[in-house]
Amino acid sequence: MANFYFERECRTSHSECYTVLEDDAVVGRVDIHFVGQGIHATLNVAESLTTESIQELIENIDHDLMDSVGIGRQEVIVHVHQGRDLGVFSTPTFEGNGGYKRID
Repeated sequence: MANFYFERECRTSHSECYTVLEDDAVVGRVDIHFVGQGIHATLNVAESLTTESIQELIENIDHDLMDSVGIGRQEVIVHVHQGRDLGVFSTPTFEGNGGYKRID
């Protein structure tokens, strides 16, 4: 059994973003959007996770993050993407000058 846990990156009135960790190693990211009675999530996971681990992770996300919000829901849709992380890119200044640069 995997030891997944989550660190919140940001939260709005209708969405949340979390880094997904397993035993202190980053293994993914999940973005959750609350839309009416439905929940849409995008889960990006590392290449190393198995199908069984991904299923377990989705169940943990459902229990730990989606159920905790306390909204009634009729539908949950999770889009899963698996691959390697290429980094985090951002503009160096708020004015947007100089294009995007890798920040990690």
